[in-house]
Formats: sequence, structure tokens, C-alpha cells
Amino acid sequence: MRLRVVLLVVATSSLVLVSFLVPLALVLRTFAADRARSTATIQAQNLVPLVTTLDPGSLRQEIDQVNAENRSTPVTVFMPGGTELGPPAARTASVQLATNGRSFTAVTPAGANVLVSVQGLPAGTAVIQVFVPTAQLRRGVARAWLLLGGLGLGLLALSVLVADQLARSLIRPITNMARAADDLAAGDLTARAVVAGSPEVRRASAGLNRLAVRIGELLAHERETVADLSHRLRTPLTALRIDAESLRDDDEMARLSDDVNAVERTVSEIIREARRPTGGGSALCDAAEVVTERAMFWQPLAEDQDRPMTLEVAPGPVLVRISTEDLAACIDILLENVFSHTAEGLAFEIRLSRRAGGGAWLVVADDGPGFPDADPTQRGLSSGGSTGLGLDIARRIAEASGGTLTVGRSPSGGGSVTAGLGPPVQALDAGRRHRRARDRLHLRPRDGAPEYGPSEGTPWSLLGSSRVDR
Repeated sequence: MRLRVVLLVVATSSLVLVSFLVPLALVLRTFAADRARSTATIQAQNLVPLVTTLDPGSLRQEIDQVNAENRSTPVTVFMPGGTELGPPAARTASVQLATNGRSFTAVTPAGANVLVSVQGLPAGTAVIQVFVPTAQLRRGVARAWLLLGGLGLGLLALSVLVADQLARSLIRPITNMARAADDLAAGDLTARAVVAGSPEVRRASAGLNRLAVRIGELLAHERETVADLSHRLRTPLTALRIDAESLRDDDEMARLSDDVNAVERTVSEIIREARRPTGGGSALCDAAEVVTERAMFWQPLAEDQDRPMTLEVAPGPVLVRISTEDLAACIDILLENVFSHTAEGLAFEIRLSRRAGGGAWLVVADDGPGFPDADPTQRGLSSGGSTGLGLDIARRIAEASGGTLTVGRSPSGGGSVTAGLGPPVQALDAGRRHRRARDRLHLRPRDGAPEYGPSEGTPWSLLGSSRVDR
């Protein structure tokens, strides 16, 4: 918009300057030509008394002296008997016309001939011719045009500066409002637009701020409502706990009590998640640590089902813009899909690598039947009898970090899910936690390479039924 305003002012100023300077330049050229012809006419008229009073010899001397003083405009006198005094010149039709008693100016391609008829001589009529060349007619015009051009460019530059300042004053409030809108779209509900600028922009900024406040109120009400509804589940859970403790079978009582405790933990997690504010900061975690810890959690189940499990984690901290809880939930969803929708004994692998622009790539692939043709990430759509929410939740977690989630096929023909995790906004020293998590694993490099210690910086793999040192 700023460029468009400047271009509009430049176009308007150019039209005004052209409509003003071009006629002025033409007037200056005409004025210069009229001045040169007027000077030549006065010069010729000053010679009229000399032509009528002096003898031919004295007149010749006077004319030679005049030509010596004004070489740019030569003077020639055509006497009645055919004699010419001064520089030789052709006796043109204009000169013949002037002998009839007319004084005028004849314009030629080379310049202008000022002809003055002198009557009253005994032998007839004499004609005084003053030749004004084209260079003399346009003397000073080029300089005047250059001054006009410089003035026009200066005025144009001044208009550009004024237009730029005007555009800045108009665009700055709009830019601030757009920046606040982008922050709100990114989840920062504390962003507010500066109410400044024209009345229309001030009104739009105030409306955006009211909208942001309203969104915050609605989200806060929604979070509190979810938390309250979840809290209501504690009453029936307490009744279940009392019923479980009243059982006489100790094993059954312990089993039911554990189930009740698991449900209570889930409810508490739902309440904490519902009360967790959105926006207001950037989450950050070490993806390598989270992936390693979740692999440790799922490793015993993989061993119980005879599933060869492969884990590859990029060396060093891999920082991503996502919270530890969300990334752990995303990994659990992808691994739970593997265990739920593939047969026991089928292998799967987990790979974590760095993205070129920051962040990480998380790939979970298996040797199962793969995904159907329909988009498995579509919310509520499942061909395996589940709720169809898992992959949609994983997709939203990946997109919230600034990345993507794609579904494809593994090299073995099974399913493959690739989650792109966005880079962190600010740096976080997660190297210590990453090394501590990797030290808890006793790992071997792939392809039968010799074993390395954690300090070697090579990718690690959990192959086959390799055990985890807890």
C-alpha cells in the first residue's frame, strides 16, 4: 500500500509538472526568439538615418564597424543601384518585396532575416537586412530548459518524500493492527492493536481488541466448563473406590482400585489440560529425550508381543516448538495405532532426525497392512473400529508446532506416519537432559556396527529384542 500511494502521488505530480513545464518551456523559446528579432529590428532602425544622410563610403565604414561589434547578427544594406554594403548576401524575393516599401521579418531554416525598407533616397529605396541565426534565436533556451527540468525533478522528489511520509502515517497503524491480528491467529490472546491513525483505522483497531477480549473470555469459559464437567466425575469415582474397598477378595479389590486410580489420574490430567491457558508463550522441549523416554515405555509391550522395534534418534538435543506433554501424546498415539491395528510379531521403527530449517522429523513406520485409501487423519473416520480421533489429534499437535503430518507407506509396504515438528522460537539448553535420557539406554548402532558409548554422537537403534536398562 505504501508503494501504491507513492506511485499515485508520483503519477499525479508528473502530470501536473508536465502540463505546467512544457507550455512554460515553449513560451520561453518563443520569448527568446522574439527578443532576438526585436534586438535586430532596433539595430536596423538605428541605421536608417545613416543610410539617408551618409555618402556610400562613410556608410560602408559605419556598417563594417557595426558588423565588427555584432558578429552574431551580420548587417547588409542593399542600395538602390544594386550595390551591397556589408557582408555579401543573396538578393532574395524577400529583399525584392522590401524594396516596395514594406518592412517585415522573413523566417528561413537558417534563421530570421529582419528587413527594414529605407525610402527617400534619390535613386530609389534601400533595404537594410539583419540576419539572426537560429542559434541566436534560441540563445539561453537550453539553459532555461535545464533549470526547468531540475526544478521539475526537485518538485517530484519533494512530492515523493511527502507521499512517503504520508503513506507511513497511514500504513503504520494498519501494520500494527495486522501484526496484532497475526499474533491472535498464532494463539497469543494477549496481543492488542494500537488504537491510532485515521478514524476508520482507529475503529477497526478498537474492534479487533474487543474481539480479542471476547475470544479470551469464551476460551476461558470453555476451559472452566470442561474442567467442571471433568471434576463431576470424581463423585462416581469415589463411590467406585468405596465399592472396591468393600470387596472381600484382596486381588479383585487391588485390581479394581488400580483401575479407579488410573481413571482418577486421567480425570486429573483432563482438568489440568482444560485449565492450561493457550498462547502467551512458546513451548519448547527436547524431542530426542521425549522420543527416547516414550520408546522405553513401549519397549516391554513390544517384547511381550515379539515385535522387533527399531529406534533411531539424532545425536544431541533436538529442540522443537512443542511442549513435552503434547509431543509425548503424539508419540503415544502413533505407537498405539501400531499396536492396535497391526498383528503381533510385526516389526516397527521410530526415527527422529533434524530438519534442515530447524525442528525435527518424526517417523513411525510398521510392517502391517498399511492405511486405507481414505485419509486416516480425517476426524472421526476410522476403518479399524476406533474413534478415529487419534491421528487427527496428532496432526493438530504437529501443526500447532508449525509443522505438518503426512501418512504414507513404509518401504516394507506397511503404514508410515511422518510428523514435521517446527523449530523453537527461543533456544533452550536441553543437552543435559538429552544425555541423561540416552545414558539410561544401552543401545547398539544399526547394521551390526560395533557398539559405541553415549559420547560418540552416533544415531542409536533398538534392534530386535534388545533389552532396556532401567
